[in-house]
Amino acid sequence: MRRFVTPAPLRPVLALRRKGPPMGSYIPLAIVAVLVAWLVTGVRVVNQVERGIVFRFGKTLPKVRQPGLTLLVPLIDQMKKINVQIVTMPVPTQEGITRDNVSVRVDAVVYFRVEDPIKAAIEVQNYLFAVEQVAQTSLRSIIGKSELDDLLSNREELHRGLELMIDSPALGWGIHIDRVEIKDVQLPEAMKRSMSRQAEAERERRARVITADGEFQAARKLADASAIMSETPGALQLRLLQTVVEVAAEKNSTLVMPFPVELLRFFDRATPASTPASAPASAPASASAETAAGTPTPEPPLADGLRQLLRTQEPVERD
Repeated sequence: MRRFVTPAPLRPVLALRRKGPPMGSYIPLAIVAVLVAWLVTGVRVVNQVERGIVFRFGKTLPKVRQPGLTLLVPLIDQMKKINVQIVTMPVPTQEGITRDNVSVRVDAVVYFRVEDPIKAAIEVQNYLFAVEQVAQTSLRSIIGKSELDDLLSNREELHRGLELMIDSPALGWGIHIDRVEIKDVQLPEAMKRSMSRQAEAERERRARVITADGEFQAARKLADASAIMSETPGALQLRLLQTVVEVAAEKNSTLVMPFPVELLRFFDRATPASTPASAPASAPASASAETAAGTPTPEPPLADGLRQLLRTQEPVERD
């Protein structure tokens, strides 16, 4: 029997092959490494202000992925993130004609947020663009239905109307309209001048009404005072003398005025008789005796008040 003898140059190589591990032991390690890499590619992070919508084989999964770490099936699942923060969208300036035929330019702002991420992802291609277009058409519609005074002063009602008009179609897209506000109303220059003249005329009208009302009340009070003085002629004469004294005291001048006959008669009635002969012949004997004895006839209260008024006033200086 002949023995096979290995050549000397091949002996080290064959020795190394006998000492190393077999090739089949690396296969499980390779499989584990591939699985780990495959799973790592399916890990996703959802931010606090976002929600994740997962599509598997083209269909939407009913569960919305919440903020945090989420795991997808690599190469099969696809996730779309939807921002759920409140979006502030300025509406471009819209030009229209109001119900009272005034041309105006109005711009507004819309505040909205995504309420249903699944509807926002599948019901409309671009919900931001869709909300902007609805806001523009609604703003033009509300301009045509309103008058100029409503656009300038009654904006709260217009805001509610705009909110309802935009929110109605947006609900089908999973969008909730929080608030709509009109920012500015631009008027033509001719209309601004006309409104300025109208406001000035209104202020003048109110001033005239107030002045006329004051004159009416003053005339009524004067009529009441005249009625009271007409019942007491002496009070009218006292008022006349008081006015004369006041005017003369304010200005250092000579005042010439007619002396009424009624005032002379008033003084004649107020002056007591000085002698018995001044008494009438038909007077009773008792009255003549009292007059002859020098007993003064009591003065009327009005004459006494007149003398006191004249004594209290300062003498009038003449020029």
